[in-house]
Amino acid sequence: MKERLQKIISAAGIDSRRHAEKLITAGRVSVNGEVVREMGVKADPQKDVIRIDGNTISVEKTNYYIALHKPAEYITAMSDPQNRPTVVDLVRDVPERVYPIGRLDYDSAGLLLLTNDGDFAQKMQHPRFQMPKTYRAKISGRLSSEEFKQITKGVSLPDGVFKPENLKIEKTNDKSCWLSLTLREGKNRIIRRGFEAAGHPVTRLVRESIGNITLKGLREGEWRSLTGQEIRQLLDESQSKKGKNILDNQLKINNSRPRAR
Repeated sequence: MKERLQKIISAAGIDSRRHAEKLITAGRVSVNGEVVREMGVKADPQKDVIRIDGNTISVEKTNYYIALHKPAEYITAMSDPQNRPTVVDLVRDVPERVYPIGRLDYDSAGLLLLTNDGDFAQKMQHPRFQMPKTYRAKISGRLSSEEFKQITKGVSLPDGVFKPENLKIEKTNDKSCWLSLTLREGKNRIIRRGFEAAGHPVTRLVRESIGNITLKGLREGEWRSLTGQEIRQLLDESQSKKGKNILDNQLKINNSRPRAR
């Protein structure tokens, strides 16, 4: 059956659909010897010869779904031109090439999901699925009652409004304050930008959970495979009607215990 090239590339675990599109427009993908540069081209992965940079790709693979406790000062990317450590360095022992779902900025720590399943990745990070993510943030100074109310109502930013859900003050001292909050959007550094705009820069940020997945049992730098039940719950949370069909005979849960980096 013919499918869009970017979907085939993603299904083969090469990269996400978004990056697959960049590979196509850059002229790095060919079908049966002909270079493809336009979106919308379809191919049959069982019949056509699809190559990236001259290397034939295969869709026969095992899908992996990883929960990683990302330390601060790691880049959420496949590689870094400045040679800084990346989250991929922490999952080198995963048999298949996996890539991060969404981002967690360089200075932040916490839960990050990785996979080689492009459909799953798309469902987890697409804005329309509203996947809830919880965070703990340490900010400079103490929030007054008025500031707390203003932040819960929303802080205007150049690209929209920062409006956290379930904002709670956990503990305070004279110079700082720990908060917990939930977000359903993934704009770049929105938590840091939101609190800075409110006059309270973030000094530490940890993502505690994504949907039903938490950091429980994972020390910084460790990862584990998600269980089948956890994957189903995430897909249910994403409100995807076709979500459960993503689990097929290729799904492999290969040891759920934490892995050290």
